Amino acid sequence: MNFITVKSYDELSIKAANIIASQIIMKPNCVLGLATGSSPVGTYKKLIEKCAAGELDFSTVTSVNLDEYVGLNGDHDQSYRYFMNTNLFDHVNIDKNRTAVPSGISGDLEAEGAAYDKHIESLGGIDLQLLGIGLDGHIGFNEPADVFTKETHVVDLHESTIEANARFFESIDDVPKKAITMGMGAIMNAKKVLLVANGANKKEILEKAFFGPITPQVPASILQLHPDVTVIYSEN
Repeated sequence: MNFITVKSYDELSIKAANIIASQIIMKPNCVLGLATGSSPVGTYKKLIEKCAAGELDFSTVTSVNLDEYVGLNGDHDQSYRYFMNTNLFDHVNIDKNRTAVPSGISGDLEAEGAAYDKHIESLGGIDLQLLGIGLDGHIGFNEPADVFTKETHVVDLHESTIEANARFFESIDDVPKKAITMGMGAIMNAKKVLLVANGANKKEILEKAFFGPITPQVPASILQLHPDVTVIYSEN
């Protein structure tokens, strides 16, 4: 594991974007696993800048996102499809037909999860998976639980997760209570994992996740078993 501490969120974003850019340059048809939330926004901005400068070509990149809220379609301004379009896809030369986000409005969410796993498998797996980490140690929407779940699945969001995401909605009552999320199987099968975290409030959970016991009560702790993990952390 490569643990990098930097002085600012901007430096974190630059380093993370450089790692992702290197992956694209080394393998132009790579499969990127992408994340939402506040942590990767700066990274996406740096990638957009590189693309605009002609330094990066997304035209043959394929992407798969970690998760989506159950009940929100892709046009909803708090859906993760909308997030990805507005924070990355609309601003680089990626083919949106090569981008995948699990459907939160499927009539059969179990079948949606199985199909999503098959799609990732058909791509040959993920070359680089970008992750954030929740204050409870969740990655994607894999919340603290009694077991690690391998498959893409529906989860009941913990109250702390709902409260953390309430700032994006008009009220906490509008925050979806369920999500569909990539399971640990696809994440752990990714060839490389890049986790970004910023803020002093993330320090304690990072210590638990990467220097404490491996337990599904701290979902990110499973990454200790991955052969190629880079963590970039900034307190600011």
